[in-house]
Amino acid sequence: MSDRVLKLAVAKFGCIGAAPLLDIILDERASRKDLEVRAFSSGAKLDLDSCTTIVQQVINYSPELILIVSPNAALPGPTAARESLSEANIPTISICDGASKKAFIGKDAAGKKITTVATGQGFIILPADAMIGARLEFLDPTEMTLFNADVIKVLSITGVIRCLQMELDRVITDLKAGNTPEMPKLVAEAEQVVESAGFSNPYAAAKAIAALLMSESVAKMTTRACFKEKDPQVYIPLVAAGHELMRAAAQLADEAREIEKYSDSVQRTPHTSSGEIKYKTKLAEKPV
Repeated sequence: MSDRVLKLAVAKFGCIGAAPLLDIILDERASRKDLEVRAFSSGAKLDLDSCTTIVQQVINYSPELILIVSPNAALPGPTAARESLSEANIPTISICDGASKKAFIGKDAAGKKITTVATGQGFIILPADAMIGARLEFLDPTEMTLFNADVIKVLSITGVIRCLQMELDRVITDLKAGNTPEMPKLVAEAEQVVESAGFSNPYAAAKAIAALLMSESVAKMTTRACFKEKDPQVYIPLVAAGHELMRAAAQLADEAREIEKYSDSVQRTPHTSSGEIKYKTKLAEKPV
């Protein structure tokens, strides 16, 4: 493996569940010597001015790979960011929620699905990364952090985070070797990402799939409540119900992991200091 250090920039526009720890999952013990990571954030905003300001900071950092993480990648801010990075010829991967499909997946004249992404760019869409219930009558800082904690638990246990880890490490390995990587063009569907979790018990896998599908349902509920319903008597119970469903999904995901603990079969995939991924399942064994 190459000894050189690759510079990775993570540009966070607004927030989805995968955003808070995305810059940490590739160096979970701060021990990698092959990777330098810097995070840049526009905070809660993802308007055009906020995104373009952050993009310029990212370009000034001179990274070799950029991760963009945002909700609804079709909005003007994230779209302008991708266009600027394409012009700068920097490999870029967008990590975003289910509402972002329209930014990357279209249809040709025959009605067949096609990907619409610039050369050197890729995307990973996370349908289970549900939109929050952003209504003034309901959402405060406490509710916001609780919701994101539940989302992170679902994404972590069910295999979504490991799917991200594997895809990103694959691209990083190619770039370090001086190769042109195949950029991911992935919609992280429930049955697919559960395979990344490495469950040994089929009941654990089933619970994880259920948690992911519940999370996808939350996205439909909160989108309707935030953008379609005008009557508070309708949208307030709807956002509250969405958050209750996300809490239930997190509990179900937690049950799946507990099943694996009981049989001492939790799969772990730590990074070494050189960036290599090791594997283990038994708690007392060393990763190999």
